[in-house]
Amino acid sequence: MLGCGGAGAERLKDLASVAGVRDNQLVGYGLVVGLDGSGDQTTQTPFTVQSIINMLGNMGVTLPPGTNLQLKNVAAVMVTASLPPFARPGQQLDITVSSVGNAKSLRGGTLVMTPLKGADGQVYAMAQGNMLVGGAGASAAGSSQTINHLSAGRVPGGATVERAVPTMLGQGEFVLFELNDNDFGTARRVVDAINLATSAGTAQALDGRSIQVRAPLDVSDRVGFLGKLENLDVTPVQQAAKVIVNSRTGSVVMNQGVTLQNVAVAHGNLTVTVGVDTAVSQPQPFSRGETVITQRGSVDIQQDQGSLHNVRASANLADVVKALNALGATPMDLVSILQAMKAAGSLRAELEVI
Repeated sequence: MLGCGGAGAERLKDLASVAGVRDNQLVGYGLVVGLDGSGDQTTQTPFTVQSIINMLGNMGVTLPPGTNLQLKNVAAVMVTASLPPFARPGQQLDITVSSVGNAKSLRGGTLVMTPLKGADGQVYAMAQGNMLVGGAGASAAGSSQTINHLSAGRVPGGATVERAVPTMLGQGEFVLFELNDNDFGTARRVVDAINLATSAGTAQALDGRSIQVRAPLDVSDRVGFLGKLENLDVTPVQQAAKVIVNSRTGSVVMNQGVTLQNVAVAHGNLTVTVGVDTAVSQPQPFSRGETVITQRGSVDIQQDQGSLHNVRASANLADVVKALNALGATPMDLVSILQAMKAAGSLRAELEVI
């Protein structure tokens, strides 16, 4: 179990972002060539062959009809990138290349020029370059060994921006700050900090997330004004008590606001063991009988005795952790215990299961 400490002063840029200033996702389909026999198996990935034929046709190379291409050094891939705000044509972006076929490895490959499109279908960047794959692998005589992941890699600076996305710093005389988490108390403190650093009435909260700020109309002055605001120190209010439970891994994370009321807990473990016993029946000497192998199944169910534990009321996170550890439950058992505590009204926190 992990806990987070009390809230301290944070910069406004860590608590909120300017509305409209955001990344845009780009995606494209391309080919990686130059692989050392670790590319797609064309009999199972016909789209790789089709892509090669189309690419060669665009380059003036015409293949006879019915040509059966046996490609081993080519892999079909998806290319993804994030276009940052205010990106201009000519700026370089890092890209991620991932195999979509059955290529064994992309190590040593080169990505052929691939257009990257946005959600509107327009091309915003062009990608190409030599891939960096952090994994390694080897195989011989039917045995193989792989370190890390070989089906995806990165190309630092592998894409060049071809089209800019217009990004507006507010509308008219106002700029909108959006808090990362909806909280009326934190919004009120942000408004107070901005008005204190500038002048009364500069900022006003529209709701628990949005804060409207009056900014200079001149673009240069507005950039400097926002840079000043982003570095203001704001102390956020304590977040609502919450316990996050990962039902797949048994991980439990709770914040500082979690408390417990008095409750009695009993939790027993049920163990089911299923086995098969093999017996061999030998015939008597000179009886001309046959050896018979028989199997007998066995099922054993054991339930550990669960004693009743009194969990005292806890007013802070350290006491909550001590009380739960005193139960001696495993992380997976603790998930069930917390759910039962929440249903009984003893756990004073929001329980979220992911």
